[in-house]
Amino acid sequence: MNSEQFEKMSQGRGFVAALDQSGGSTPKTLAAYGIPESSYSSEDEMFDLVHEMRTRIMRSRSFDGDRVLAAIIFQNTMEREIEGQGSAAFLWHVKRIVPILKVDLGLEPEADGVQLMKPIPDLETVLAEATKAGVFGTKMRSFIKQPDPVGVKAIASQQFEFAQPILAAGLVPILEPEIDIHSPGKAEAEVLLKTAIYQGLDGLAPGQQVFLKLSLPSQDDFYADLVSDDRVVRVLALSGGYTRAQADERLARDHGVIASFSRALLEGLSVQQSDREFDATLDEAVESIFEASIT
Repeated sequence: MNSEQFEKMSQGRGFVAALDQSGGSTPKTLAAYGIPESSYSSEDEMFDLVHEMRTRIMRSRSFDGDRVLAAIIFQNTMEREIEGQGSAAFLWHVKRIVPILKVDLGLEPEADGVQLMKPIPDLETVLAEATKAGVFGTKMRSFIKQPDPVGVKAIASQQFEFAQPILAAGLVPILEPEIDIHSPGKAEAEVLLKTAIYQGLDGLAPGQQVFLKLSLPSQDDFYADLVSDDRVVRVLALSGGYTRAQADERLARDHGVIASFSRALLEGLSVQQSDREFDATLDEAVESIFEASIT
């Protein structure tokens, strides 16, 4: 583990940029950026275009390590280059932004009100490649739709189970058991999830630490006890479909929680913008999310 990166992630002021859209979410991301599906005819072309978009973000003068602590990328991005060096190396050595890798392979069909992660058969190989590339940690997402005690417990158990080989590889995992913000049982699911998270934390070996990336809670400061838990490096919040204004407003009321926004960060960016317009739009987003993250 890079001690300088860990210090930045644990003590730094700022937020984590989620630039890890992959698979089924990529066409929506490109469409929002102004590139319709008719603009590409293969998966390779699609990933070329999304890499161009991400490169434009990461190279922007508005995307800086003074306000952005880390950036989550996915494997295709990690394997590509920016300005002649690996994407992870560019983020850290040029931007002083900590690189984090999304390692999950998507979601299983819904059962017991949740969607578990699909198996990750090549996890050890991916972790070895991530370490070689200079990646600090990982992120993996699962999804809670209903407050089903069996399903929520299974979600947390799976997240902590996958955390073990990641910790063993010397990387720090971000556990992301997202709760659907539109679920009528959202608040109840949050209570169940927090209980299940504590059970997972109690199963960690002495000295082991994880990040938590959670949906913005229904009750302000609901995760304050997790923020102060020594086994949790930081608690991150995902935007989950809220607009940036909505997400910022909610986040600012959750003291000690920092953003890890995706759609809310990219809101307003367009392939048609000049570099000046693009940088200005991104700067406004970065600044507003930064301010909401330092409360």
